[in-house]
Amino acid sequence: MKTVGLDLHKVNSQVCVLDENGEVEREARFATDRRQFARVFGKRPRMRILLESSTESEWVARYVEQLGHEVIVADPGYAPMYPRRVRRVKTDRRDARALAEACRSGTFRRAHRCSEPHRQLRAQLTVRETVVRTRSRFISVVRTLLRAEGLRVRSGDAATFAERVQEVEIGARLDALVDPLLDLIDDLSERIKTMDHELGLLARSDEVLRRLRTVPGVGPVTAITFKAVVDRVERFKRAHQLESYLGLVPGERSSGEKRHRGRLTKQGNARARWLLVEAAWTAFRGKAPGTAGLAAWGNRIAARRGKRIALVAMARKLAGILFALWRHQVDFDPGRIRVSKLTLRAA
Repeated sequence: MKTVGLDLHKVNSQVCVLDENGEVEREARFATDRRQFARVFGKRPRMRILLESSTESEWVARYVEQLGHEVIVADPGYAPMYPRRVRRVKTDRRDARALAEACRSGTFRRAHRCSEPHRQLRAQLTVRETVVRTRSRFISVVRTLLRAEGLRVRSGDAATFAERVQEVEIGARLDALVDPLLDLIDDLSERIKTMDHELGLLARSDEVLRRLRTVPGVGPVTAITFKAVVDRVERFKRAHQLESYLGLVPGERSSGEKRHRGRLTKQGNARARWLLVEAAWTAFRGKAPGTAGLAAWGNRIAARRGKRIALVAMARKLAGILFALWRHQVDFDPGRIRVSKLTLRAA
């Protein structure tokens, strides 16, 4: 079987085809669209094609698979895949040839390909996050305009911001400035309400999501994001692998007798990591039912290392708890959080 290296990019992509003997048969550059992929790979015998994981990789992999080829999506961070890469000389042609050689020799590490339902769910969550951030930006602009005139809006939920602005006498000039923004804020709030309703229905109908939501501080959005990012819980052997996947473990540079652990790696999905930290805030305060054990655990770390490090440690612990609930198909049990038996690890 012939092996192919595909260096995929947003506009144009580079391909390198090796024959059965490992010799370069063809190298070409073409536009990254379906018509060109059909021209290059259609009506050809089955080939094994290797490409890096990227924004475009999933739709390309699915389309080329439909053309009858075997497609491997590889982890771009796997260094042995590029044994001859020279930092000063890097071209798409060299990268495509390196991918083809890695495909032939098997020196690659497969990247996880998310299932279609969870891929669509992640897209839905991305849209929701964008709408929420846009509303927050509009609210910030309105607050800034009012503060410049010595006016303030009382605190409250973002969904009621427009109503609270109406309580302030801002005058005709300011009213003409902020009125278009308030209309947009109201419209965005309605859209967010609709999205949250759909996510809430999903969270109540899915058994895994219901179990994840038994953890204090974990609401529908956090549970759905966690499930969509993890995709298949069985691909992680233990909780630490998942915590590392989410970027909640410290980086390390150790050699010989010296061991240095630095800041978080922050690998993986940033949205899931941020939501876990937000859930950790709820557990850290200890006000919600079932958070007493977690709060005591977090406070002991905060006394030694500070509140910020304690929050990250709690977010990491929550990721492990969610992993265990999903894997063992059980609900959260606050009684199993025993502070006296917990080992306080450096965050």
